[in-house]
Amino acid sequence: MKRSGFKSRTKPMSRGSWSRKDMPLPDTPLRRARMKSRIKKPTVAEGSKYLAACRGEPCFLRLRGCLGGGETVVPCHSNQGKHGKGMGIKAKHEFTVPGCANCHVLIDQGPGLREQKFAAWDVAFDAWKPVRARKLGIELKEAA
Repeated sequence: MKRSGFKSRTKPMSRGSWSRKDMPLPDTPLRRARMKSRIKKPTVAEGSKYLAACRGEPCFLRLRGCLGGGETVVPCHSNQGKHGKGMGIKAKHEFTVPGCANCHVLIDQGPGLREQKFAAWDVAFDAWKPVRARKLGIELKEAA
C-alpha cells in the first residue's frame, strides 16, 4: 500500500466551541476554603526531629543478637500498614524506634512470622514513646 506524502493544511486549525467566558471559574472564596481543608503533609523538618531523637539512645527492640546500643543505633521504621507503610513506601517518621543494626535487620528481613515482628516492634514503641516525648517536650495523650 502506497502512502501519500505530507501536505500543508488547507484549513487553519480551528478552536473548539468551548470558551472560558461561557463557563467562569467558581468563586475564589469557595476554592480557598477547599484548599485550606486539605490534609497538610508534614515537612521534612517536622519528620526529621523524630529521627534525630533516636540518636545516642540504646536499642529498644532488644531481639536476639542485640548489640545493645552505641554507634550502630539507627531509627527503625514500622513495617505495619496502619502506620503508613506500603509497597515501596516507608512508614511515617513518627513511627520509629531506636534499634541496633542487628535488630533492625531482624525486624526488616529476618526470619520469623510477621505477627511476632509486629508484636516486638509494638512493645519497643510503647517503651520508646514516653522517652521520646520527654526528649522532644511533647505531651502524651492519655488513652480513654
